[in-house]
Amino acid sequence: MIKNFIRIAWRNLLKNKGFTAINIIGLSLGIGCFIVIAMFVSDELSYDKHNAHIDNLYRVHSDIVFGGTELIMALSSDPMGETLKRDYPDVEQYARVFAASGSKLIKNKNEYIEENSVVHADSTLFDVFTLPAIAGNTKTALNEPNTVVITESTAIRYFGSAQEAVGEFLETNDNTRTLYEVTAVIEDMPKNAHFRRDFFFSMDNVEYGYGNYLSHNFYTYVRLRDGADYKAFNANFPEVIDKYIVPQAQQYMQIESMDDFEKGGNYLSYALFPVKDIHLKSSRYAELSANSNIQYVYIFSAVALFILILACINFMNLTTARSSGRAKEVGIRKVLGTGKKALIGQFLTESILISILALIIGLLFVKLSLGWFNGMSGKEMEMSNLLTPEFIIFLILFPFMVGTFAGIYPAFFMSRFQPVTVLKGKLGTGHKKNTLRNFLVIFQFTTSIILIVGTVVIYKQLNYIQNSKVGFNKEQMLLVNNSGVPQETRKSLRDEIEQLTDVVSASFAGFLPVSDSSRSDTTFSTEAVMTESNGFNMQFWPVDYDYLDNMEMEMLEGRFFSREFGSDSMSVVLNETAVQLSGLKDPVGKNLYQTNARGDVYTVKIIGVVKNFNYESLRENVGALSFRLADNSWVSAYRFKTADVAGLVDTIEAKYKEVAPGMPFNYSFMDESFDNMYRQEQRVGSVAVTFAILAIIIACLGLLGLATYIAEQRTKEIGVRKVLGASVTNIVKMLSKDFVKLVLIAFLIASPIAWWFMNKWLQDFAYRINLDWWIFAVVGLLALLVALFTLSFQAIRAALSNPVNSLRME
Repeated sequence: MIKNFIRIAWRNLLKNKGFTAINIIGLSLGIGCFIVIAMFVSDELSYDKHNAHIDNLYRVHSDIVFGGTELIMALSSDPMGETLKRDYPDVEQYARVFAASGSKLIKNKNEYIEENSVVHADSTLFDVFTLPAIAGNTKTALNEPNTVVITESTAIRYFGSAQEAVGEFLETNDNTRTLYEVTAVIEDMPKNAHFRRDFFFSMDNVEYGYGNYLSHNFYTYVRLRDGADYKAFNANFPEVIDKYIVPQAQQYMQIESMDDFEKGGNYLSYALFPVKDIHLKSSRYAELSANSNIQYVYIFSAVALFILILACINFMNLTTARSSGRAKEVGIRKVLGTGKKALIGQFLTESILISILALIIGLLFVKLSLGWFNGMSGKEMEMSNLLTPEFIIFLILFPFMVGTFAGIYPAFFMSRFQPVTVLKGKLGTGHKKNTLRNFLVIFQFTTSIILIVGTVVIYKQLNYIQNSKVGFNKEQMLLVNNSGVPQETRKSLRDEIEQLTDVVSASFAGFLPVSDSSRSDTTFSTEAVMTESNGFNMQFWPVDYDYLDNMEMEMLEGRFFSREFGSDSMSVVLNETAVQLSGLKDPVGKNLYQTNARGDVYTVKIIGVVKNFNYESLRENVGALSFRLADNSWVSAYRFKTADVAGLVDTIEAKYKEVAPGMPFNYSFMDESFDNMYRQEQRVGSVAVTFAILAIIIACLGLLGLATYIAEQRTKEIGVRKVLGASVTNIVKMLSKDFVKLVLIAFLIASPIAWWFMNKWLQDFAYRINLDWWIFAVVGLLALLVALFTLSFQAIRAALSNPVNSLRME
């Protein structure tokens, strides 16, 4: 019987090629979109799952609020891991990662390469994470100073093979040349790890004050024993604070206990956070890599499901729209003895067959679009991702599930036709009982409107960010890394380049108001003895005399650093937020105090106040910041004014090569670095607009199906109206008005839902647009126009049909 069902189904599909093509195209688009997003979601959820002990791996997070400044960090202090392992049996192992060094110049043959994928780590890192060794012994590989572990691809780049790399040396140039012995080679880190690095240098080469619980510069990972509850373990951190941190804090701060510290509105806490959740649920200061957001996984999952449902709805509408054409077939088959179950089986077979064909075309759509989607989303997905057992089972069952879901209603609908009624040509009962189909159209356009509103809001917010006055001029600013230039020649090189005709100004700029720039937090107090009420944290940036003018920032009070004042080395310039947190009135000329861990107190004078500028993402409010006069010559910033940017870069590169032959010339533009802070939103916006367009196309196909159905049901009515003198315009209005009502209902439903979702999304930004009413009005009007444009084809066709043909059917 199944074989017969398939044969008949195939004949019916070939007999109605136009209907079949529209159905398969709509369904294949929906299936293709669903699979692409399913691959994206699966990839997002797979991060760090390759680790053998993933369910027991955690990172120590730090939350510090002091003097009104909040630090939510992925970092902790350097002795934290050892302390937890020593004092608490639940901790089986710990490992630290130090990434503050940023990049290293590593010699390859006769030239140096700036490698950014570097960290310092403990040998225990390879006990905590699953990083299989290809050569060498990772358990002891980093126990000694001047040792390094590299990945396989790095070993091939530098030494030709992994086996040949072990025992060889890498030369770095970090102001002084250092030789590191390659003691092990590991497999390349998986793409779906929350951080990926190619070089792991020994932690013994990091200069830090061991035992300092107050300086937070290390990523600390711990592996708990099986069965340990990390939430229960977090209850131990107050004990750690009281036992180790408070005694150190008392060396430079006048407090008796944490209770005293908290009385001033301050806060300090630590917690373990699951490594498997870092990629999607952690967005802290100093993340090792740019993480994603679990909200986008939820959103894209919902979009994928809705688009698939839209495609299935189209199938229902288009199939039922053809029902009158197959009514006589059903009537004859029933007269000849075919039962209701057999008819349902026949129609479901057709539905599943269409789904199988749509799946094949959908997979072709996935293959063709995957490279484009990877470019938009920043992923590296491949078709081979579908070859996992889970995906294979899913793809086998998928057409049967979709075919059954999409075909169940048409199957039951058409199998209920009464032979006597349909053979008399009396199938149509008017347009009264279209409740389900009306609901489906409303659902389609509600979903589409929500997607379009979301896309418009995302793009408006990104445009607002890119055109906001952030307190400095990010345009026409060239940033050049000086790491390969000898320290003693950096200033003379900068001064020489500043004399170029196309260069307006120049300064050293190690600390910049863009992502991936250096950051330095320091604690100050308004009195010589720091207490819980007079201390506060703020950013502490070393700059040169020309920094403010070059960045085109604005002074509000006092002055910036000047070569005319020799005492400026012990002075600071604050921003407005820092003045507010300090509580100082008329701050210029007043003192602030720094206290180090030994208890030594340094006095600095406030000489000026700079207007607030956004030195972090516009998701955040402007924090407290101070400038000090000091060397920060690892980056130079050149403000230029020329149309020949490439020529200017070539000229500057030539001058760098003169003083630093064999060293890499690395540069960027500040506006690009600024835009990179919002790369995730840009990617989401691109993906959203694509799927919004696809949702509209699919919804219009569904609307076309319903219009076709209604026109068939009202064929005789249209004929009678034309005979009685109705014009084409009147008939088009008659057929369209009901659909206009459906779109308006969809708009009324979609608007509050879209407002709620986008208002929630905008809460992540401290600086954001308003959700103006006209955004919703324009989107609603657009949806209505698209619907009317789609309807016009079928409505005009029905209105122009010959009434004689329709009345002859009676």
